[in-house]
Amino acid sequence: MSAPSREPFRSRRGRLMATVMAVVSIVLFALLAVLVSGVDEGGWVVADRVMMAVIGVGLALVLWRWAAVRAVPDDTGLNVHNLIGQRHIAWDEIEDVTFDDGDPWVSLHLKDTETVAVMAIQRADGPSSRAEAQRLADLVAASRHQP
Repeated sequence: MSAPSREPFRSRRGRLMATVMAVVSIVLFALLAVLVSGVDEGGWVVADRVMMAVIGVGLALVLWRWAAVRAVPDDTGLNVHNLIGQRHIAWDEIEDVTFDDGDPWVSLHLKDTETVAVMAIQRADGPSSRAEAQRLADLVAASRHQP
């Protein structure tokens, strides 16, 4: 049996959706900021226009963070970069890897009874998400057999 690949885990559809929506957000809110009626017509003032652009950029930054979700395996464990925060989990801390029907992403069950989401492996990716969950489980199993 060959060793499982140590390539990073990334959601394809989630990343694509977040990137496209970030661009749409910037374009849409910039257009709104430019095209709304001016002060002469009793419409928005400059501060309103600036705030509209700031909202668009803020939304795009959140979506960019979603696109950056990943899990990177290395010799010592798994670096999980979720929407909020990142964490290194040593291989020997991981008790089990689950991806039950209906779960939006993979969960790691740690020996200290904590559960950590791995948002990089998302059900939205379809059948390939099952294969990625299995690859992660294989990496955990292989780490237990190393000297």
